[in-house]
Amino acid sequence: MNISEAGGNVLIEREGMRLEAYQDSVGVWTIGVGHTAAAGPPEPKPGMTISEEEAETIFIQDLTEFEEAVNDLVKMPMRQHQYDAFVSICFNIGQGAFADSTFLERFNQGDVPGCAEAILMWDQPPEIIPRRQGEYVQFLGYIARIETIVVA
Repeated sequence: MNISEAGGNVLIEREGMRLEAYQDSVGVWTIGVGHTAAAGPPEPKPGMTISEEEAETIFIQDLTEFEEAVNDLVKMPMRQHQYDAFVSICFNIGQGAFADSTFLERFNQGDVPGCAEAILMWDQPPEIIPRRQGEYVQFLGYIARIETIVVA
């Protein structure tokens, strides 16, 4: 499978596109659409800048690796919205953490509700909670774009 156009657009919105290297909320140097050294070259460094075209090229390269990881690690059939959510999460936490996650284990055991619940366990740092809520809703197939759930 490949991420849908809507899933890719939501992922870009979640990550944002920054053409100058910056440190994310946990201090990791990042550039473009959420690109870090963990995803491969180029290695973001202080003062580094790239063009929008370079950011898009890097994003496509990164995205391909995360799509492959999801395709390799998920053993049960997925719906497109589930796949899109998984790619978004994998893009954020990395292939190793995705592979070892409770939500993946639950999904591969056929426990879709338990998988959805486990997505919300990835709540650190606190700044990530709105994203995780959006991925939870996306995984459940309600809507592709939501970043905040308001509980009355």
